[in-house]
Amino acid sequence: MTARFVADVGGTNIRLAREVNGKLADIKKYLCNDFATIADVIKLYCDSLPEHQFVAGCIAIACPVNGDMIKMTNHYWQFSIEQTRQQLQLQRLMVINDYTAISMSLPVLNDQQKVKIGAGEPLENGTMAVFGAGTGLGVGHLVPITEGWKAMPGEGGHVDFAPIDDNDLYIWQFLRKHHGHVSAEQLISGPGLLQIYQALAEKNSVVPDCRSPAEVTNRALDGSCEVCVETLQQFCRVMGSFAGNLALNMGTFGGVYIAGGIAQRFVDFVLKSEFRQRFEDKGRLASYVQNIPVYLITEADHGLMGAAAYLEQNMKEVS
Repeated sequence: MTARFVADVGGTNIRLAREVNGKLADIKKYLCNDFATIADVIKLYCDSLPEHQFVAGCIAIACPVNGDMIKMTNHYWQFSIEQTRQQLQLQRLMVINDYTAISMSLPVLNDQQKVKIGAGEPLENGTMAVFGAGTGLGVGHLVPITEGWKAMPGEGGHVDFAPIDDNDLYIWQFLRKHHGHVSAEQLISGPGLLQIYQALAEKNSVVPDCRSPAEVTNRALDGSCEVCVETLQQFCRVMGSFAGNLALNMGTFGGVYIAGGIAQRFVDFVLKSEFRQRFEDKGRLASYVQNIPVYLITEADHGLMGAAAYLEQNMKEVS
């Protein structure tokens, strides 16, 4: 029986699944460091399902995809798409950026795979945006086309950070003093969360003793550190402003989505925060964004889902 696979590749793990009409089956996770090449792990996965003959696949990977040669930025793997296709004896192999996959997952997420933040209802076939805080800040957009959807990845995480309130301004001054240019990623990311904490500790004349984003988050959630609580509150405010900017940029009436691993760790905190107020705080354009919904993605396999949606759409185009 012929089959197709999808893969979601990060610096630590690679997740693989069989794609069936855009859906996932036989999901397995492997450690990247256990394999010399990406072809080795994909071959192991395909061999583990001997009843299926894999003829095509789609790899979503956390690095630039600008040609045949792929070089991961956070792992030692590098490979030629064409040579890998030949090694795996596939008819077709697609490789896409991880945020292309994340963007393509948005239309197929159900209500159990996301949490709504505030008001607003999505416009059917409306443009969507997604961002996610992790090691950095990823950003993508999704626009409707005749064939389905087109993902539009970019480097939106590196836009200038714009202060809104006094805390924002103090943090901006703190980061500008230490780094010069201050981008949104320098606040909306794991390292950014720690830098917000360091700036607010200085502002409150407190010696910072947290050494990691996880420590700041844990102490904020258990209420054991006032500066950590203030840090997480400010992180949510800054995310809200950034999400509102994405909504304005391309009129994302299909919704703005939050991906990534950080916000998923404190969903209830985000829901109770000032995220939505800052999202809508756009002056004369407040009414423009009021009805745009925001969702926090809770589905762990949304990268695989997006790769499957991309594979399904593009295989139809050539069939």
